[in-house]
Amino acid sequence: MAGGAVGGSTASSTYKEARGWLLLPAWSVLLFFSLAPVIMMLIYSFLTKEHRGGVIWEFSLAAYDQFFLDRGLFGDEPPRIQWTYIAIFWRSIWQAGAATLMSLVVGFPTAYFIATRPAKARPLWVFLITIPYWVNLLIRTVSMKFLLREQGPLNDFLQWTGAIDSPLQIVNTNLAVQLGLFYSYLPFMVLPIYAAVERYDFALSEAAADLYASKWTTLRRILLPAVKPGVIAGCILVFVPSLGSFLAPDLLGGARNFMIGSLIEEQFKGNAGNWPFGAAASMILLTLVLLLLLVFARQQARAERRS
Repeated sequence: MAGGAVGGSTASSTYKEARGWLLLPAWSVLLFFSLAPVIMMLIYSFLTKEHRGGVIWEFSLAAYDQFFLDRGLFGDEPPRIQWTYIAIFWRSIWQAGAATLMSLVVGFPTAYFIATRPAKARPLWVFLITIPYWVNLLIRTVSMKFLLREQGPLNDFLQWTGAIDSPLQIVNTNLAVQLGLFYSYLPFMVLPIYAAVERYDFALSEAAADLYASKWTTLRRILLPAVKPGVIAGCILVFVPSLGSFLAPDLLGGARNFMIGSLIEEQFKGNAGNWPFGAAASMILLTLVLLLLLVFARQQARAERRS
């Protein structure tokens, strides 16, 4: 018995050691490509700006002070709340939220349609959804700008049908930014919901119909709760990258629709940028996203405990 226990302990120790070595490449990738850049941005956010670009290795809270407080042009006025950057953050949140809602409204029925096709036809539909995204994001965003401009195909078509008399000004508006974000991240909504609906047992819907439940009741009380994890995953996958996006706001929104991603990108561009301020804005954005996800996770845990 003792020999068997010792042998089992040795085998367990060998297994754990082998598992550690096998996981080493994955941990290395996470460390150097995920955690290390975040740590570097955190350190940069507490350094001093170098006037020609870059940083001076002197500890300072000036970047965070600049983000939250307005001390006047020469820094000699009493500090006031810096509403400019807070407004940019708020604009980014609701723009990303609007894009997420648009993606959900279009993505859910699309995913449901694909999941209810014959098994042999589903890969083709998934392929058709994803094939436009083989093209670089910059090219797709520029194409969207060409489509929406005053002399673009959309306005030409609407005028040809008689729906409008003069071209619509869509580019450089909030709507253009939302459409750009929606087009950029729609597959991130479709694919998780498709995976959830594909696993759904449609016998439950048939049973609800046999019990005289309407289609709306079946959708609201049976289908949506069953595929809720896919919907949540899709919303997160669309909202988070939309929040930090800068291509769509820059190319489709213009200066009046500045978002936090554009603000951060501007700080690291050229010699006139402010790297500590850009790093501080990045860390504030990261903290905001983590807090939102934490609050959402706690609410989900409470809902699961109630059920």
